Amino acid sequence: MRVVIQRVLRAHVAVYEEVVGEINHGLLILAGFEEDDSSTDYEWMSKKIVNLRIFGDENGVMNLNCQQVNGDILLVSQFTLFASTQKGNRPSYIKASKPEMAKEQYNSFHHSLTQAFGKSVPTGIFGADMKISLINDGPVTILIDSRAKE
Repeated sequence: MRVVIQRVLRAHVAVYEEVVGEINHGLLILAGFEEDDSSTDYEWMSKKIVNLRIFGDENGVMNLNCQQVNGDILLVSQFTLFASTQKGNRPSYIKASKPEMAKEQYNSFHHSLTQAFGKSVPTGIFGADMKISLINDGPVTILIDSRAKE
């Protein structure tokens, strides 16, 4: 499982020009899955995201997590995080979970993230052609792979 975390001042995701998920100050999470991902990965990643101290404290030091600054989280699926670009110029997505499995994984991760965060986590629509707008804060952008947790 891979996620890209972006600290944002505001973000929203739209499908056919209709906003389906939005947040103000907080984290935009782009999540991709591979077949071996399990509930252990979702729980570990959820705790990592919720506890990640990337918001400024009173001294401007990144020392606070999303909950401590009363932020929100927006979750969007993104299979292209598993793009392989080693050969040629057209990425291969063979490592990404197949859509049926990925949808179940995404839903399980969303549930785990909501539980860890303790409040609603808006989302995009899995498999849809989504348009994401954001104002990156910092910018702060972090990549985390659950395979690198050991």
